[in-house]
Amino acid sequence: MSAAPPTPPGRRPAGAVITPTRVLAGLCLFAPFVGILWVGSYARVEPELIGIPFFYWYQMLWVLVSALLTTVAYVLVRRENRDRAQQSAEAGDPR
Repeated sequence: MSAAPPTPPGRRPAGAVITPTRVLAGLCLFAPFVGILWVGSYARVEPELIGIPFFYWYQMLWVLVSALLTTVAYVLVRRENRDRAQQSAEAGDPR
């Protein structure tokens, strides 16, 4: 397998472009970590939901929220990649 050609100094590889869409996708993927790792915000019993202490149902809620945010991030990045490929094809770029 051949190695990728070296990138000139000061330039990023083609796939490493930072765009607002990718920043938003990154925030969508980062939010669950903050919500779950900040234990002090949910380390309590009240309010209960159908008899389940807050500590437990808060974490279970994050499972659903994380799935939703991961889906949003996936769709955003996929749409951006599709648009970039379409623009490259229209410009005659062989990538």
